[in-house]
Amino acid sequence: MSAKIFIDGEAGTTGLQIREKLAGISGLKLASLPPEARKDTAAKQKLYGEVDVVVLCLPDEAAKEAARLIDAMGANAPRVIDASSAHRVAPGWTYGFPELVAGQGDAIASAKKVANPGCHATGAIALLRPLIEARVLPRDTPVSIVSVSGYSGGGKSMIEAYETGNAPAFELYGLKLQHKHTPEIELYSGLTAPPIFSPSVGNFRQGMLVSVPLHLDALPGKPTGADVRAVFTKHYRGQNYFHVMESENAARIEPESLNGTNDIEIHVFANEARRQSLLVAKFDNLGKGASGAAVQNLMLMLGR
Repeated sequence: MSAKIFIDGEAGTTGLQIREKLAGISGLKLASLPPEARKDTAAKQKLYGEVDVVVLCLPDEAAKEAARLIDAMGANAPRVIDASSAHRVAPGWTYGFPELVAGQGDAIASAKKVANPGCHATGAIALLRPLIEARVLPRDTPVSIVSVSGYSGGGKSMIEAYETGNAPAFELYGLKLQHKHTPEIELYSGLTAPPIFSPSVGNFRQGMLVSVPLHLDALPGKPTGADVRAVFTKHYRGQNYFHVMESENAARIEPESLNGTNDIEIHVFANEARRQSLLVAKFDNLGKGASGAAVQNLMLMLGR
């Protein structure tokens, strides 16, 4: 099946990576606008009408405006994937996390409008939703989520600051506890108690670690670390990009070894004597956390 794709915002970090991943795939044609026309509303809407799928790699407000233009086209509108955070909890948009629950991949495949998950949210939901589905973690559990990302997820100004040596080695942010990923974490993890979410950025270009600590004796049935790992193994069985690791003997974990892939590792570290566990999701914030996920969703929508 051939298809014509327009990446609206192809000059940004995510857009460039999506374009690179799609280059050379048989049956796909990438449409584009010249630089001087990229903010021309009429030119954009004309091109929207000539393609099968539009991938929005824009700031939130620009993505909302683009979505309004597409909606106004009615039956002539292309299908759309939004890589911004503008529509992740919006009605009428399908959440682009194929491994979320059984049937989610099929929902994405048939959707007209797909919202790509946020990078931090991808890791948090990957750790929380299986445990809530299995009733190992009650929905009203107070949960803390700690996440560190490479600086490439912070946009042009942050990338420039780090690559010119004008940024710190490490920094916490979202200190008002209102990070824009929190609503989608709450909605798609299945939590009813608002989690405490603490994001941070480190002085490395890309890669990501998202972690959730658990008190095992506070959970129903007082599971072991092995019990928790078994939940993930069952939930992600048959999923190409998820790997549940046997990592109990590891002394440390670094964030960069999955860079350039769409893979995600799930680690369960446990101290049975202390009845504590640390869940960790490791992936590329520009891969499964952004462009890789968008391409995965696009392939589903094209029936590939």
